[in-house]
Amino acid sequence: MTLLLGVILFGVGLLLNVSLGTSDISVSTVIQALFFIDHSKDSLIVQQIRLPRVLVAVFIGANLAVAGAIMQAITRNPLANPQVFGVNAGASLIVVSSTVLLPQLTQQQLVYSAFLGAALGGLIVYYISDGGNARPAYLAIAGMTVHFFLSSLTQGLIMFNENTTDSVLYWLVGAIENRNWNHLKILLPWSIIGLVGAFLLSRSLTMLSMGDDMARSLGARVGFIRGFGGLLVIILAGCSVAVAGPIGFVGLLVPHIVRLMVGSDYRYVLPCSALFGAVLLIYADIISRYIAYPYESPIGIVTAMLGTPFFLYLAYKGGKSHE
Repeated sequence: MTLLLGVILFGVGLLLNVSLGTSDISVSTVIQALFFIDHSKDSLIVQQIRLPRVLVAVFIGANLAVAGAIMQAITRNPLANPQVFGVNAGASLIVVSSTVLLPQLTQQQLVYSAFLGAALGGLIVYYISDGGNARPAYLAIAGMTVHFFLSSLTQGLIMFNENTTDSVLYWLVGAIENRNWNHLKILLPWSIIGLVGAFLLSRSLTMLSMGDDMARSLGARVGFIRGFGGLLVIILAGCSVAVAGPIGFVGLLVPHIVRLMVGSDYRYVLPCSALFGAVLLIYADIISRYIAYPYESPIGIVTAMLGTPFFLYLAYKGGKSHE
């Protein structure tokens, strides 16, 4: 039932996303444009502008949701996600640094900068939070402190290079506007590697989520699982940040909702997180088009509006449970 609900929401959202905008296009025209090539205005809008954009949203939503689910499994902390763990902020810092200091780098090369930054931010929070095992409230404080510190360094770099301020500031909020087939080509191979690797690791993550001792008694290699899981998080979050900026709270919100629906078996949690992460960003992208209509807003604004109250609730709940 959960998968059926997700597939229905996904299909409806996909059609609505491609149909709605400053120039509304009928659903029948959208369906025709998806299967037949012609040179009409509406067909070109669908095929060259809206379809690659929504596919970018699909893969980024899936990537960030699965990355959050993996982080919560390997740390057994409900607040662990790329935003709180400094992964997004670290990737943003190194991408912006590379853009400012090495403007000749291509978009493909910036992905590697994002991987490096994601690893940097994640490792800092991992070590100061006792390997991610600190209580949720402490992890929230430590993670957001690192997040704001790295973000302040990013803002400082932007201040000293005003020529890139407008585009970079918009990107830093998290945006998929003007993303095209080239961006999808950059995102797709890394997304496939990360998602397939996560699905293959799902059984081990289920054992790890029950505790290190239990996982070892079941024959799991705890160190390898944590290391490989961390690498997958870097790949999934890094390529997403490189293409669309640090879109926050997807990795926090979606895995929690999915676990309420399917339980804690990661063989179901991960694919459902990927599906509902894609659904979340598809609908968030639609909403972002109408916040300041006819102008478009960054999609990160919508996910922050949804995720911030949920984050505060989890932090409060985690703090109360340890009093």
